[in-house]
Amino acid sequence: MTKVVEIYRADTATKQPLPLYLSRIKAGFPSPAEDYLDKKLDLNEHLIKHPASTFFVKVKGDSMIGAGINSGDILIVDRSLEPKDKRIVVAVVNGEFTVKRVSKKADRVSLLAENPKYPAIEIKDGMDFEVWGVVVHVIHSV
Repeated sequence: MTKVVEIYRADTATKQPLPLYLSRIKAGFPSPAEDYLDKKLDLNEHLIKHPASTFFVKVKGDSMIGAGINSGDILIVDRSLEPKDKRIVVAVVNGEFTVKRVSKKADRVSLLAENPKYPAIEIKDGMDFEVWGVVVHVIHSV
């Protein structure tokens, strides 16, 4: 199961502009790219739409590998977004954080893993359940 192991508030007050190259980059022999440096890119501007409700969440587990979420990845989670059908969310089920895909059918809600080793979690009356936020980006090493 993929669980949340750390939560950090997004800090958009700090700017970290990085070089943005506007030329095509081939996966072959590198060429001097300084000639193609056109402007600076601040990842906060592109990855965080609602700063006050955005958090970075570090996860552990393998239940979401089919969605490209691996153990140790950092998720960017927006708590202001509506958890629509088929969105990946951070949810709290019976007091534990988990990352799953939401499935809404008629009046039934389930949380689906993206690994066949894990069963769906059907949300039933009386369960302690909350969608904590919607995953908008995944950051992981290659």
